[in-house]
Amino acid sequence: MDTLGGLLDAPRARGAFALRTVMRSPWSLRILAESPLTLIAVVAGEAWIVPDDGEPVRLATGDVAITRAPDHYNVADSPTRPPTVLIQREQRCCDLDGESVLEAMTHGVRTWGNDPNGSAVFLVGAYEHLSDISDRLLRALPPVLTLAQSEWESPLVALLCDEVVKDEPGQAAVLDRLLDLLVTAVLKAWFARHDDRTPAWWQYQGDRIVDRALRLMHQNPAHPWTLEALAAQTGASRASLARRFQDLVGEPPMTFLKNWRMAMAADLLCQPDETVSSVAEKVGYASAFSFSAAFKRSRGLSPQAHRASAR
Repeated sequence: MDTLGGLLDAPRARGAFALRTVMRSPWSLRILAESPLTLIAVVAGEAWIVPDDGEPVRLATGDVAITRAPDHYNVADSPTRPPTVLIQREQRCCDLDGESVLEAMTHGVRTWGNDPNGSAVFLVGAYEHLSDISDRLLRALPPVLTLAQSEWESPLVALLCDEVVKDEPGQAAVLDRLLDLLVTAVLKAWFARHDDRTPAWWQYQGDRIVDRALRLMHQNPAHPWTLEALAAQTGASRASLARRFQDLVGEPPMTFLKNWRMAMAADLLCQPDETVSSVAEKVGYASAFSFSAAFKRSRGLSPQAHRASAR
């Protein structure tokens, strides 16, 4: 797996929030949900994203944006429009007095807005659990990234738009997988632009030594890697590998390996056929006890508590 592949393998939605939003001007939504990652795709009309820290961004028909936690922002028909609806954690929506507007603004299956015939239509897909997105991917992204319709081509937005309003058995799983595909396609296209908005570490992708080290850890995370062993496999000295890896990835090789193992473990623990012992073995720990201790230090809760929370 290459470096980009390692990043884009991270989104694994489980019960993600998916919604078709239809709005009539004037409108403005204050987003306080702090979802780890949220995709906004404009199907018709236009919308503005106004970050608390940053310049307003206009989205036209066919444009997409991805936002990440914990930043707050407005989504509105104008960059100067004050919000009238608050979107809070767990996607609770209320007016400025704290009264719920969910029922009044719901118009059928996963369709929401102030007017079912409004001219602005956009899809929202939000990952609700930190374990669904790797820390390394989140750190690689700006608070808001955008992709214009002219910068990519994909049938996935139209497909998600069709599927999001269906009420059929198993539909939640369909939407999870479509959201994963769409987010991955958007990020792949965005990373490929190689402009000054791309993260600094991405500009070092030509480094053969670091790329080889990343591949080794991605492909065999259970191996008892040491800095010396990685250096030998990449044909570099330990000092050279450590320096170049820090410049590229933003952390030492062994720190990356630990975080990569924990990200993999968090995902594996959500699989019904995995046990704590089997996950420990797959991510390179000699015992379930040592793995559990490392996982709790990294994630702040035990593997069992993480599994229960995800479910």
